[in-house]
Amino acid sequence: MSKLRVESFTLSLDGFAAGPNQSLENPLGVGGTALHGWALPTRTFQTKLFGAPDGETGIDEDFAARGFRNVGAWILGRNMFGPIRGPWLDENWKGWWGDNPVYHVPVFVLTHHPRAPLVMEGGTTFHFVTEGIHAALARAREAAHGKDVRIGGGAATIRQYLRARLIDELHLALSPVLLGAGERLFDGINLPELGYACTQHVASPRATHVVLTRT
Repeated sequence: MSKLRVESFTLSLDGFAAGPNQSLENPLGVGGTALHGWALPTRTFQTKLFGAPDGETGIDEDFAARGFRNVGAWILGRNMFGPIRGPWLDENWKGWWGDNPVYHVPVFVLTHHPRAPLVMEGGTTFHFVTEGIHAALARAREAAHGKDVRIGGGAATIRQYLRARLIDELHLALSPVLLGAGERLFDGINLPELGYACTQHVASPRATHVVLTRT
């Protein structure tokens, strides 16, 4: 069966996955962009996000690149799609990424409010799932056609899948940044009790990469 994976999910040294007060001006919360100093210069992020011809190689690039290998579908929480809350009063919002998002596969967005599928350029279609995490995973696995499913976040979505023991592997990047406030990833989560163990840790000049695997 395909794996359910978390990849390139960055935490600050004080345990925050995003800064406070997410908005259009601060999609990662105040100070949150600083978390991703390890990822932004990599070849994967430069070419996929910014259309640059190349980027840095090395340990950080190795982990950034692996996050897109063998991925046939994504799952996102509502906040990862955009800052809009409540019913979809304005369906002009089509995500943070422009007309050609980085996914290029089906993406399943968890929400309490129905919305028709949103077809974008490059093979990305956003499907809005109101039936919960299990329904989203079932649909994503079907769409992935045997490939893995990647959870893009945010922290609350990852916690839901962790508590259900559905995530097979998590790659976390620990960034040498202190945010002081924001959203913590592991609040209320007992990883050993849920069957997770650290199976890899590698340091680069900009981050420490940790892989947790469900045994």
